[in-house]
Amino acid sequence: MSIKDNILYFDEQLRNTPCRLVAVTKTHPIETIQEAYNAGHRLFGENKVQELVDKRDKLPHDIAWHLIGHLQTNKVKQIAQFIDTIQSVDSLKLLVEINKRAEQFNRTLPVKCMLQISIADEETKYGMTTDEVEALLQSEEYRQMKYIQITGVMGIATNTENEQKLRGEFCYLRECFDHLKEKFFIANDDFKEISMGMTSDWKLALQEGSTMIRVGSGIFGSRNYNR
Repeated sequence: MSIKDNILYFDEQLRNTPCRLVAVTKTHPIETIQEAYNAGHRLFGENKVQELVDKRDKLPHDIAWHLIGHLQTNKVKQIAQFIDTIQSVDSLKLLVEINKRAEQFNRTLPVKCMLQISIADEETKYGMTTDEVEALLQSEEYRQMKYIQITGVMGIATNTENEQKLRGEFCYLRECFDHLKEKFFIANDDFKEISMGMTSDWKLALQEGSTMIRVGSGIFGSRNYNR
């Protein structure tokens, strides 16, 4: 199917759900992203800061860009002025830097941030424990922030075909969300997102309560890491 057909397929699959599609553009060229844009899609995700900045400059500026890869504090300033959402907040130190840089740009809208929680058995994946998340939300530094908005949680599941394991990890992330909602955000309607599920496992994630699925190859085809 064409990129347009793939976008329309996901639009149809998610039509009667609270879930949105983040089209992941990692390694894919401007021309293919433009095809998805022309099909009506406006929510895109990138893993790397430099690639995100390069693509943002060459594409229409009504795109809502999500940074979904690991973010180093020294690169926050490159995206703080325009980024819609940073899904991969994995430390208080990073959140402090995001707030600082957003303030320097005097943003009229806060940077939406999602707390990345470790749900996989793989040490190569980033993310906080629930105890670390609670400590962050209870910190004085967090309470003083005015340029960020916590909108939910994000997790990256184990790279496996074991559906039972994947379902368990997605269920755990949903339970973390429910716990944090009850304890810290009960009266905050902005805290509503659970970003989980990718091309190979998005249907399972949707069943377990995902409100955002991150799909790359399922839209654009296989990645070209030689680009």
